[in-house]
Amino acid sequence: MAACSNGRPSIPPPCSTGPHSARALLSRDAFTGVMLTVLDNNPGMDAPLAERIVTEALKFVHAAALFPTVRVSPTKEVDEGWHALILHTHLYATLCSRLGRTVHHYPERPDAAHHDPDVLTRTMALIEQAGHTPDAELWAGRQKELVGVARHTPMPGGCGPINPGNCATHGGSGDD
Repeated sequence: MAACSNGRPSIPPPCSTGPHSARALLSRDAFTGVMLTVLDNNPGMDAPLAERIVTEALKFVHAAALFPTVRVSPTKEVDEGWHALILHTHLYATLCSRLGRTVHHYPERPDAAHHDPDVLTRTMALIEQAGHTPDAELWAGRQKELVGVARHTPMPGGCGPINPGNCATHGGSGDD
């Protein structure tokens, strides 16, 4: 594999920063299937928004795989795309395998005790370090209400946003 300027192996997308480079992580048919899952779970949503949501979810998963020890979290909108990816279990497992690690999801209900005011800024910075440009509108925060694909499905001792170090002490595998 070729290396990016940051010395990391290039995993598609190959070090590009174009707004659609993350789409190269999935075939056209796979991307469309995930996008249709987002549309099915959000009546009235238009296809261009669903495409953007899935693209941002791919950027998020790519960054989380590259930086597994850093606590990251998607916005509610991006989480919708991540949930849709996860529902396509074989596709998601294959994607994570290609990225070099499984990016596990540990759902967390809103809790002021776990509030991390910098998590979205940090997540966006890691997405940029992974070679992508975050869609600022979809990373603006948890504002819009989308129908949840799998909301509030707590895992025993779940640890919330990606934080592999803490997951090991809260029932997660710790090898995210």
